[in-house]
Amino acid sequence: MWAATDGRRFDAALGHHQRAASLAQESGDQAILFRVWSHKGSLYRHLGRPVDALDANDVARRLSITRRDPLFASLGHARHAAILGLTRDKAGVDRALGCAREAMLRADPGEGRPVRLTAFYDEAEVHSLAATAYLAAGRHAEAEARAHASLTLFRPHLVRSRAITTARLARAQLGQREAERAVATAASVDAAHPRVRSMLDSFTRDLRRIAPGPLYDSWEQQWTAA
Repeated sequence: MWAATDGRRFDAALGHHQRAASLAQESGDQAILFRVWSHKGSLYRHLGRPVDALDANDVARRLSITRRDPLFASLGHARHAAILGLTRDKAGVDRALGCAREAMLRADPGEGRPVRLTAFYDEAEVHSLAATAYLAAGRHAEAEARAHASLTLFRPHLVRSRAITTARLARAQLGQREAERAVATAASVDAAHPRVRSMLDSFTRDLRRIAPGPLYDSWEQQWTAA
């Protein structure tokens, strides 16, 4: 399901979710249930369906594991903030990010957790999801600040996450009409992953709209050849 979402194969992802949710319910494993429903929230966010995304993420956030382990609660809040950005709910985004930060501070670093959670979710990811939320809400200066904060904290193995956040940084800079800086940032992105390429395709369309001319022509030629 997640691979299909990440690869922008959304119809396939929806199909996989039905089977994953059924198996997760049978297992009774709270960590798996959280993962399945939290991912469905992310899937609907990518589809631009915030109401469905909020509903799915609420299923994850109401599971008992989020009361037992603040790190799961933190991830639920951070992803909720990213969804709320689509609704332009400024107060809701800020509140959800505050809850994510507070829950992370309460989490016991020594507690046993699935490696799939601790391998990617940390303060850098909170900042990256905050950048996503602020971008969606049109708050580009805040998105840029959060993207920079995220990039200073990423662990070395999170190459894909770094590329995604750098692409978000380029979009935030472009949203502030800083086209030259945005293009320089976009040019530094490792675009090997389908999701990153999709993000840079969107960046290219926005650049054409915001700054048509020689800068766009140069970038478009470079991007087409990549």
